[in-house]
Amino acid sequence: MSRSPSSLDIAYGLLEEGRLIDAEQLLLKELRKAERKHGPGSPQWASAQCDLGNLLFSSGRLDRAVDCYRSACSRPPAGDPEAYKDHLTYRLNLGMVLTTAGRLDEAEDELRRNLQERRDFYGREHPGYAYALEPLADVLLRRGDIGQARQLVEEAVGNFWRNGHERVATALALRAEIVVAAAAGESAFTGLEQLPDDVVEQIAHTVMSRTGQDPATGRAVLTSLIAALEERLGPDHQTTLNALSQLANTGHDIGDETGRVRAIEKVLASYDRQGRAEDALMAALGLAMAQDDTGDTAAALRTFEDAWARADRIGRHELRAQVLRNWGLALSAAGRTAEAERRLRDAVAAADLGHDHEMLGRSRIALGLFLQHEERLGEARQVVEAGLSTLDVAHPDAIVGRSHLGAIVQGRACGCGDVQGTIAEAFREFVMSRLPGDLLEDLDVGVDDGEFAIQVRLRRKPSAAEIEHMNRLIESANAEFRSRLTSPR
Repeated sequence: MSRSPSSLDIAYGLLEEGRLIDAEQLLLKELRKAERKHGPGSPQWASAQCDLGNLLFSSGRLDRAVDCYRSACSRPPAGDPEAYKDHLTYRLNLGMVLTTAGRLDEAEDELRRNLQERRDFYGREHPGYAYALEPLADVLLRRGDIGQARQLVEEAVGNFWRNGHERVATALALRAEIVVAAAAGESAFTGLEQLPDDVVEQIAHTVMSRTGQDPATGRAVLTSLIAALEERLGPDHQTTLNALSQLANTGHDIGDETGRVRAIEKVLASYDRQGRAEDALMAALGLAMAQDDTGDTAAALRTFEDAWARADRIGRHELRAQVLRNWGLALSAAGRTAEAERRLRDAVAAADLGHDHEMLGRSRIALGLFLQHEERLGEARQVVEAGLSTLDVAHPDAIVGRSHLGAIVQGRACGCGDVQGTIAEAFREFVMSRLPGDLLEDLDVGVDDGEFAIQVRLRRKPSAAEIEHMNRLIESANAEFRSRLTSPR
């Protein structure tokens, strides 16, 4: 019999839908319920603090996650072994989020304390002890202490291996990164033939999740991993293909566009061998963009033409629209304006036949911006406004569209408006639409030195709960929009 979803399950479902505020409010409600029923500092209250910390950690709100985890482990329970095990988990989570936040001194202190607590509770041979060895080795790696990091990760691998514990996979992934960082010519991945497929897949997943921490080292680890996966799982295994895709992304991040092209070509060839038409189409689109980034415009346009043929065979309107939109943008950048306009108009027409409102909005925005740059401002305004009507205010294309719309209204075919001001206005709308209509008179949002400057004007005195909700909402908006200040799409 399947269990009913917990509040945490529901919160993560909301998070996946992009409803961060709703997810947080749900867990805050659970926290207040635990406090009323069991009291602050109780095991139930600590568990609710940890749940909220996990959600905040997952959504990148690290400082608040730190506060939740600190609260969760602030009162070690006495005389209850199960509650004490939870306490050890909360402290481990605290060390890990401090690591992610770059607060390495604090992270090392917390993890060393947790390691000692685990040694006293479990003993050195128990896997519960090794759970803290691994993140502590990660901190030492980040601090450049490769020797001690290697010593700790080898102890973790040995412990998990002897106990037949699944965490051996994540420890082996970290070990590979440490081996590569040592630059001693040692093989990063050995003995994979002794491991079951699911453990090998978990090693790969962990490696891929860590590549953003140090792109250059991550690329070297991925390259070694892919060679090992091709031998162990085969070139057409999905894990191998995922690693190749990650390698392509990392190549883009460090400016190796040629390597990016090679990786995507291997992925595309595999999908074609397997007859996976939609996956192959997405790979072809990625390949076209990568070729364009290498400066090989002719190859990119040939690949877009191939992608169009693939989309046409599949027959889905939104896929046709996606290819046509991207193809039209590439033609426009190449100066082939007549062809570009045909493709962009065809993209809007294809999207209009489908049911993907986001793709329709994105296609309209792309056409509208093209028309603006062609100085056809009246038509451009109409198309951009239509595009904005089907996109969420926080969507990156909506932000770009609003910025260009401001320039269009002012009669400018270029300059494209104040992007930062547009993001600030989207921030304002995001918050205002989620608060009681009688609470705020206005919300002034500006940008000062890359950060949002916010001034609230109230119509009436808010309740304590409304103040808390407003503060959380503004913080969520900060998390939602901050990255777009420097890189609006």
